[in-house]
Formats: sequence, C-alpha cells, structure tokens
Amino acid sequence: MKKILGLLLATVMCVGVSSCGKQEEVTDKTYVIYSDNSFAPFEFLDTETNQYIGVDMDILAAIAEDQGFKYEVKNEGFDASMGAVQSGQADAMIAGMTITDERKQTFDFSDGYFEDGQILVVAKDSDIMSEKDLAGKNVATKIGTMGTEYAESIKGKVGFETVNYEDSPTMYTAIENGTNDACFEDRSVVEWAIKNENLNLKTVGDVVNPKQYGFAVKKGANTELIEMFNAGLANIKANGKYDEILAKYGY
Repeated sequence: MKKILGLLLATVMCVGVSSCGKQEEVTDKTYVIYSDNSFAPFEFLDTETNQYIGVDMDILAAIAEDQGFKYEVKNEGFDASMGAVQSGQADAMIAGMTITDERKQTFDFSDGYFEDGQILVVAKDSDIMSEKDLAGKNVATKIGTMGTEYAESIKGKVGFETVNYEDSPTMYTAIENGTNDACFEDRSVVEWAIKNENLNLKTVGDVVNPKQYGFAVKKGANTELIEMFNAGLANIKANGKYDEILAKYGY
C-alpha cells in the first residue's frame, strides 16, 4: 500500500514539475514575428541606423514592453510574411495587414489598431480622375494586398489589366516611369510616401473599403500572443503611448 501511495505521489510531483517547466518555457519564449520590408510609415528601413522602424514596429515594441514578452522581427515582405505564418515558420505577423473575413479563414487577428482604406494613385501629370478612366490601362498591384484584391474585383467591369509587384517602392516607380498607369494603395501609406519621398505621384478620388489593420497569427495557434497583444494595445491606448507613436509619424 505504501509503495502504491509512493508511486502516486511521485506521479503527481512529476506532472506538477512538467507543468511548471512548460509554463516557464512559454514565459521565456522568444516569438518570431514577420513583417513587411517596405511599407512606410508602418515599417521601413532607417538607412542611418540600418534598423527597421515605423508605426508597426513601435506599437509592437510598446506592447511587448507592457506585457513582458520577447520577440524577434524578420522584415521579409508582406507575401512572405503571410506564408511564414501559415507554414508555422513565424509565430505572428504585423505588416499593415487589413482584417477581412476571407483572411479570418486562415488567420486569427488581434483587435484592430489602425483604420485605413485604398485610394487610386496615378502620376502627377496623369489625366486619370476616377476608376472609369482606367479602361484600357495597366494597373500595378502589390502581391497579397487589399489594393490588389480591390483592383482584381473591378478590373473586369472597368476593363483594365493588372501587373504584380513584390513591394510598394517598385510599384510606385512603375507608375512614375510610365510602365503602368495607376495602382490602388493604402491611403496613409502612399500619401506619406508622396510627402516624404517627393514622389511624382498624386491620389485621386475617395478612399474605398476602409478597414482595420490587425496583428495576425495562424488560425488556432499562439492564442496567448493575441491575448497579450490585445491587453497591451488597450494599455498603451489608455496611457497615451499609442497616440505618441501615431503623432511621431504624423497621425
């Protein structure tokens, strides 16, 4: 009888130790978080420090500090970031990613942290004034983005062709040099670029399809990370840090 009780006690102690070890492992984990490599002002390379900075980078840093978790950011591009999360190579992504019902099928999102929508972008000397003027034109798109999704949704009706690019700067250059006639881009991003990078571009028309940006993980995975992000986001909004970050980048 004593032997049986001893074995039971040892089993209970083992389970307890294993549980404690698992909790410690979670606490000590360094999360791998992917992001875009050129989507100013949300993430972009500071050439003076060779470090990535931006709204997303600052919000993530503030939330991690508030919640006490460690992370490593890899700025690999938007499409690559989505693939890394879906394959399990990354724990999460933050890259000006719009929360949509379609994306919710494969990702779990945090609470929204910034609202934006798409706007039509053309060269400064272009006579394109609205979507209907895109008939017969070539429209640049950035792979995997809401701008691409919107362009694809109307191109049959309007009558234009689309050409894919990997990043925003390349897409902008294609419009500036006349390779393509227009693009649809997140308003805050392209207007920041036009102002701060002196691009030979302009926006026309109104913002379409406004939605919230969200922090994303693979569906059903890293629920604790989403919970910490949401709690930290609420805290930095309450203590004023969130507003400081937006003001830093002109919002």
